[in-house]
Amino acid sequence: MTVPRDVLMAKVREWAMLAEEDLRAAEHLLTLADRCPFRLVAYHSQQCAEKYLKAFLVLHGVDFPYTHNIARLLELCADRAAWTDDLKDAEELTPFAIAARYPGEDDPVTESEARRAVEIARRVRELLRKVLAADGAAPEPLE
Repeated sequence: MTVPRDVLMAKVREWAMLAEEDLRAAEHLLTLADRCPFRLVAYHSQQCAEKYLKAFLVLHGVDFPYTHNIARLLELCADRAAWTDDLKDAEELTPFAIAARYPGEDDPVTESEARRAVEIARRVRELLRKVLAADGAAPEPLE
């Protein structure tokens, strides 16, 4: 069954909006002067990257597994995109999807790691916003 284009675009934009919310949360958490939860900064950064990649996959009609694995999502995107190698370092975010939410799963996230996670998420967002716009699925304007 073919999904109407307007329904598809609404779904893509919804994924992008959720990704934006995650990045905004990560950036806001970094502004906390005292006891910044770096694990949550890293988690929301990972979620931003994951959701933007899933927006691209939705746009291209690719069924994707329930996964937080950025490498796997990039593999799925690679069949339809030449830009995936430019985001290889986004694979660093994958462990934050689990470790940041479950105690004892990993070492604590450092401030440096949290800041790098946000930097990577911003690059994923920047590239995917351009890609989605070029494919006719421009996400909502940034505030």
